[in-house]
Amino acid sequence: MPDGKTLSAEEFVVQMKGITKVYPNGVAANQGVDFNLRRGEIHALMGENGAGKSTLMKMLFGLEQPTSGEIIVNGEKLELTSPSVAIAHGIGMVHQHFMLVPSLSVAENMVLGMVPRKSGIFIDRAKAIEITREYSEKFNLKVEPEAKVVDIPVGMKQKVEILKALVRGARILIMDEPTAVLTSQETAELFVELKNLKNQGYTIVFISHKLNEIMEITDRLTIMRNGRSMGVYNTCDVTKEDISRLMVGRDVVLSVQKDKAVPGDTVLKIRDLEYVNEWHKKMLDKVSFDVRKGEILGIAGVEGNGQKELVDMLFNFNVPNSGTVTVNGVNILGMPQRKIRELGVSLVPEDRMLYGIAAGASIEENVISDRASEKHLNNGPLFNMKAIHEEADRLIKEYTVLCKSRSQHVGMLSGGNIQKVVVAREFSNDPVLILADQPTRGIDVGATEFIRKKLVELSRSGIAVLLVSADLNEVMELSDSLIVMHNGQIAAYFEDTAGLTDEIMGEYMLGLKKQTEEEVRRACHD
Repeated sequence: MPDGKTLSAEEFVVQMKGITKVYPNGVAANQGVDFNLRRGEIHALMGENGAGKSTLMKMLFGLEQPTSGEIIVNGEKLELTSPSVAIAHGIGMVHQHFMLVPSLSVAENMVLGMVPRKSGIFIDRAKAIEITREYSEKFNLKVEPEAKVVDIPVGMKQKVEILKALVRGARILIMDEPTAVLTSQETAELFVELKNLKNQGYTIVFISHKLNEIMEITDRLTIMRNGRSMGVYNTCDVTKEDISRLMVGRDVVLSVQKDKAVPGDTVLKIRDLEYVNEWHKKMLDKVSFDVRKGEILGIAGVEGNGQKELVDMLFNFNVPNSGTVTVNGVNILGMPQRKIRELGVSLVPEDRMLYGIAAGASIEENVISDRASEKHLNNGPLFNMKAIHEEADRLIKEYTVLCKSRSQHVGMLSGGNIQKVVVAREFSNDPVLILADQPTRGIDVGATEFIRKKLVELSRSGIAVLLVSADLNEVMELSDSLIVMHNGQIAAYFEDTAGLTDEIMGEYMLGLKKQTEEEVRRACHD
């Protein structure tokens, strides 16, 4: 039920009244939105990608300004013209993609922009370390002040980002997908710390698509759809199904339905893959496994343990130091990407904006970019535009891409619809192997449901699927068999995912447990 309590203005630390944001191209991201925060609450902001929640928070943090409406913080009407103005009024933001400098230490990152100096010239590193330790102890966010950011685990990077906001005086924290790259243990630890901040009177905006976490950690939630607020609710008064329905406008199937896999011949065969990165760190250490027709093999692991490097090797973004990779018996290491595609390999990349689309090109140009030379689309020197239009329209309809027309620029779509454009191209060209790297990261429940169903459907049609995901629920529900990576190695292999729990997975992901070489070798089906 909507939160029916009437509060006086003084009980809100933030009041955003009638916020409308219209971009120069005429797109209305927010339309008359009211958003209020109580002191000392954890408040979820939810909605599909493109619903307007990110734009709303960018205005609260001063990254963008509203077309109309007003923002009141602690009873004072403000013009938040920049992040520095927002920070000066106690508003901090922890971004989904960490804003840290890898080559600097934790302490140096902590004081960037407010660097303590000796004699007004040299950085006072001792003072930076002292500040970091003081805040780390005060808020029970344990970090290593002198460690280089490039060397610390992702869970600690999250803590550094939170401390960076707190050391600058933030009392209102906006957290964008804070658990996207954390294990269940790290998430549980973060929630303890967030509740501790809440008990000290801090106010937290929690943006997430993970409904289980929303139900566990938040007090109230605001749901947005198509740039408008769908209401404010006490978390204890709604179910996950209620939230999904309000976000999407229809019932959503939250669990994955799939028949038992019947794996066939080996499609992808990887043996003894090794890779040392530019910082001389071994990111892949004797990695060997197979992916077979008709199965989804999942790879789980805390980010930074070799998953990205593995996918890079499989699509020739990089070349390993040693090892072999074959697709249906053909060596693909160092092969041009066009040739890899001709073998029937499709890639849904981790970073859709960098590797998945050309943002300034049309939807049509993006969905046919991998097949423009095919005879039915290309009549020698000229394109068969009628056939291209038909192909684009068919894929837009089949993959339910919400857009104005095939000629709309992909960069103007929501994240979920951009991802649908990517999967429409990658899933529709008769692949024998799909590399799905974080296929639903940062997208809404509706698009997530669609993409997961498609992956299962394609695998059951005989296609081999390698799924890399930091979402434990996703990787355990979708995968038929599962690999856990830690420190560049396969720490565990599970032939069957039935019976696996977050706790079991977390122990292997964090390196607390490791299977024997014989148990791991079962991932190869020689």
